[in-house]
Formats: sequence, C-alpha cells, structure tokens
Amino acid sequence: MIIGIDLGTTNSLAAYFTGSGPEIIPNRLGKKLTPSVVSMDEEEQIYVGDLAVERGLLYPGSTASVFKRDMGSGRKFRLLHKSFTAEELSSFVLRALKEDAEHYLGEPVTEAVISVPAYFNDERRRATKRAGELAGLKVERIISEPTAAAIAYGLYQSRGHMRFLVFDLGGGTFDVSVLERIDNILEVRAVAGDNFLGGEDFTAVLENMFYEKYPQFDRLAMDAKTLRHIHKQADRCKTAFSDNRTSVMECKIQDELYSLKVELSDYEKACEELLDKIRQPVRRSLSDAHIRLSDIDKVVLVGGATRSPVIRRFVSRLFRVIPDTNINPDEAVALGAAIQGAMKERKDAIKEVILTDVCPFTLGTEIVREWEKGVYERGVFCPIIERNTIIPASRTERLYTVHDDQTKIRVNVLQGESRFAGNNLSLGELMIDVPGAKAGEEAVDVTYTYDINSILEVEVRVVSTGKLQKKVFGGKDLDMTPEEIAERFETLSYLKIHPRDREENRYLLLLGERIYEESLGEKRQMIEAELHKYEQALDSYEPAAIDRAKEAFREFLKELDEYFQ
Repeated sequence: MIIGIDLGTTNSLAAYFTGSGPEIIPNRLGKKLTPSVVSMDEEEQIYVGDLAVERGLLYPGSTASVFKRDMGSGRKFRLLHKSFTAEELSSFVLRALKEDAEHYLGEPVTEAVISVPAYFNDERRRATKRAGELAGLKVERIISEPTAAAIAYGLYQSRGHMRFLVFDLGGGTFDVSVLERIDNILEVRAVAGDNFLGGEDFTAVLENMFYEKYPQFDRLAMDAKTLRHIHKQADRCKTAFSDNRTSVMECKIQDELYSLKVELSDYEKACEELLDKIRQPVRRSLSDAHIRLSDIDKVVLVGGATRSPVIRRFVSRLFRVIPDTNINPDEAVALGAAIQGAMKERKDAIKEVILTDVCPFTLGTEIVREWEKGVYERGVFCPIIERNTIIPASRTERLYTVHDDQTKIRVNVLQGESRFAGNNLSLGELMIDVPGAKAGEEAVDVTYTYDINSILEVEVRVVSTGKLQKKVFGGKDLDMTPEEIAERFETLSYLKIHPRDREENRYLLLLGERIYEESLGEKRQMIEAELHKYEQALDSYEPAAIDRAKEAFREFLKELDEYFQ
C-alpha cells in the first residue's frame, strides 16, 4: 500500500485511500496531527510528536523543532551529546508515521508519496526523499503541497475549464500556486513562495509584543525552558483569535504571572510586515502565469496558519473573494498525497488525471558575455530552463569559445534567479575538451533535461566532433561556517568603497536585480542590458556620467515596474 504523507514544519500526518475516498491515519495517541518535534533522552531513546513537545518544555536542550526549514542545508541540530541534520530528524518523524500506519492498517507499509513546499529547490527535495529512505520507505513521488491540496479539494474532477490559486501557509513555509484544469489535465501554471515565512513567524509577533510590554525580560539572558514556555503561550494566544476578537497571553515566570491582553485589530496591525511579504510571491506567480486576479475562479486555503482570522481577512481583501475552506486546511495536503498514491496504484475508485508540474527555479549555466567588440563580462548567468516551465522539459543552448586556442569549456550547472552566476546555487560542473581554434569557431550544445522527480540530466555535445558527455546532478552544501564568513569579510575589508555602494545607486541596482529575478525571457534580457549600462557608468567614477545614467535607469525602472507599484 502507498500512503500519502504531509511532512510539515509544525505538524505532520499520513493518509491512505479507501473505497470511499482518502482518510487520515490516526497516530498512536489517536490524534490526526503529529507534531514535527524530536527529542532524545540520556539513554538515546528517540521521542516524536506530542511526547517530544512535552519533553521539550522540561528539557529544551534535548529537543528539536522547526527543522524542516533547514532541509538540505547540512545544518546540525544538537540533542544532548549527539548532532543530527534536518533530514535525519525528519526521518524520525516519518518512521513514527510509518509505524502508526502499520499498526492502524494491520499490514506493512513500505511506500509513500511525500509532499514538499512547491518552492523547495532540488537539494531540499532530495533531502526529503533521503529522509523517507532513512525511515524505511520507498518514496514513490515527491509531490508539491499545493498540487496535493488541489487534488484533495476535488478540483481535478471539476468540469470544463477552471483556473484556481492555492494559498498554502503552513507552520514554516509559504507557497502560492496557480493551477489550471482542462478536461482531465491538471496543470500547474506557476509557483512562488518563501521557505522562511509561516505560522511560526506570526507567533513570534505576539512574543515580541510580550517582550515590549515587559522589557525586564532579556531573551539572551533567559533559560531555554522559560523561552519555550513564552513561545507556547504566544501560540495559544494566536490560536484563541479564531474564536474571539480579544486574546490574553499569560506566562508564569519565576512563580509570578505576567499577562498581555491583545485586541485582534492591534495584532493585525503588528503583522503588517509579514502580510506584505506574502504579497510578493502572489504577484510573482500571477505574473509568471500571465493571469490576472480577475481570471482566478477559486482561491483555496491550505495549511494550519490559514485558520487565523488575520490571514483569512487578508486573503479576502487581496483576492476580493471568499476563499474555499471546505476541507480542514491541516489535512488537505495529506489527503491529496494519498489520492496521488492511489493514482500510482491505479485504483479503480479513482478517476485518472494527468498532473503536470513546473520547475520551481531557473536552471542555467555560467557564461562570458560580449557586450560589444572586445568588451566582456564574466560570471554571467545564462538561463536554459526558466522557472515555471512545465516539466518534464528539455532545452538546449549553444555555447562558443571566447579565446583563441581555447581547448576546454566549463559548464557550471546553476539553479537560481540572479543574473550573476556567483549568486546562484551551483549543482556541479562538467569540463569539456574542444579542439583548439580561433575564438568563436568551436561550440558545444548544452542540453538540460528536468523531470517530475527533480532529476536534472545535463548533456554536452561538441559540435565539431560529436563527442558527448552526460551527467546527472545533485546539489551540494554551500553553507559557510562562522570562521569562513569572518575570513571572507577580512579578505574584502581592504577594498575601497565603490560608487555603486552609495545608498541611492545601491537601491536602484537592487531594484533592477529584483525585477530581473521576477522576469522571464526577452524582458530579462532587456533588464540585463540596462543594468550593464548603468554599471558601466558607475565604473567610470565620473559624477556627471553616473548622474545621467542614474536618471535614465530610474526612468527605465519606472516604466517597467508599474505592476509592482
């Protein structure tokens, strides 16, 4: 049997498909939700879920939570005397769900469909797959959470043509996906999101309000047990807003009770910065899908954080519609994953549907660009498969030598949105031998092929000889240690301040870079050319030339960025 699993930042759960539809599998405590929390005792016994939560309140140094945000990063979480990666901790949660499913179903469970945020990159997806394998599961498919939620809502069974948006705000991540239904094809048109925005951040707002009222409490000086208590009370206060317009946060610290009474309107105002962060992924997804707000037929809320009246009111105002909340937002993703598992098993009770997904990030390579005769810029990113391309996809780009007698071409495989190669994630590289000749006479065809399981195959063919080289790429850990960061700062400290670092120039450059990353195709190329002109003026160190270029670039951005005003 294939079960569906929603591996969440705050809570996780599993579901299976029955003759009457998908159902949630209760855990060993009879609950549907298993907190994504792991704890370890002195005998190295691992605890998962509600028990781990309780242990965390008493023994915070032995407990880890919110580790999903660090999937694929290589970051270590210390539980007593042992260290674990996020994927290892996730494997403990997945193993607990597997054991609960086997007990409930009375049969072995060896296969699963596991959901991930739509905006997870390749390394995060692979880390999730590895976590499943560490838990003893064969991961049949990694499915995007909004796609799973859309399936659960029965949108795949709707008649005719329909466009809808899935608004997925979980405990630690935010996704927005635009989907389109045509007959039996459910197509993901665009995805966007923020891997570091979720319900936990809205809890932190209440924590900050508490510390502002009681400045005598210094977070840096408080013990971990008290900090956990305050966090838990803030979370309870947030949850209480679902039923009341006023909520009270009460914390017992050193045998004294400290309370904070909060009006919903005041809390909503304090959350404005977080709500602003939500708008950008929404705009980006609609822009990439070439769809207006008025084209959306339905907005679906997914994720436990969407229970908040602050979020529901915000969504209603933003989209000018009442969102669909017919299915428990905590359960929608797991139910959809279970249906996807049933599709995989070709169950008779399930209607077959063709699901298409998209590449969440642009895939490309590093090139040297010639702007004019003899003027080159190194370290430029060349997109090959752009973000939100329907997958599986295959694209080819021809690259030429730039020096006379050049005998090697390096294909640096990159993932990201910046026009600078160094700002994107490097997945690996290939070194290709080419015959020595005049610059531009030798070339290679670079073909990227990306499938629904986030596997990228890179094929490089030398045009003149036909020699072929292939490689399948995974990500790598690019995190820097504090020592490496300090060393890097020391290396750069002797540099003089460049004119581009003046505040207005820096702002315009960052604005241009932001619009470049949010654009695609010819629009990207146009922005890149204008950015290059502006940077050339900055490099001249001539105030008059810089002022002229600044005015021209500002006007260019004004005309281009009307959608984001």
